[in-house]
Amino acid sequence: MTYRRPKPRRLLNRFVLYSMLAGTSMSAPSAHAALGDLVEPIAGATSRTFAGGAVSVLRYVDAGGTTINEYFVSANGVVFAYTWQGPTMPNLRALLGSYDASYRENASSELSGPRGSLHAVRVDEPEVVVEVGGQMRSYVGRAWLPTALPPGVTEGDLQ
Repeated sequence: MTYRRPKPRRLLNRFVLYSMLAGTSMSAPSAHAALGDLVEPIAGATSRTFAGGAVSVLRYVDAGGTTINEYFVSANGVVFAYTWQGPTMPNLRALLGSYDASYRENASSELSGPRGSLHAVRVDEPEVVVEVGGQMRSYVGRAWLPTALPPGVTEGDLQ
């Protein structure tokens, strides 16, 4: 019996797949709301509003050094989107909350399919859209609830 060494590209594909699906940084989880939950105060976060004050954004840096923007409706405090950029993946399980299972199922099939991308995946479901991309030490992404976008706010506003 001979040992066949796995091809480097295949190993890299598996690493990226597991990293995206794990969606966790090497840091402890921070206290924040998941998509669809009510916003929670975050120590050290900065805030701003747009869309005539209808939308608020909390910006904070997680323990892994990734900048996270948490978008919520100013009137009722419901979180409808997240964006992130930084050296580590944020804890997607915590950010996506109840939408995490749908994301994982669809991301896994997307990455293993014939059009699977090494550095990016987009899961576009009626209830949640998640875009994850990047490479080691340079991750970007966003997740949002299409039906919860306030009037006048589009996915292009989620930067």
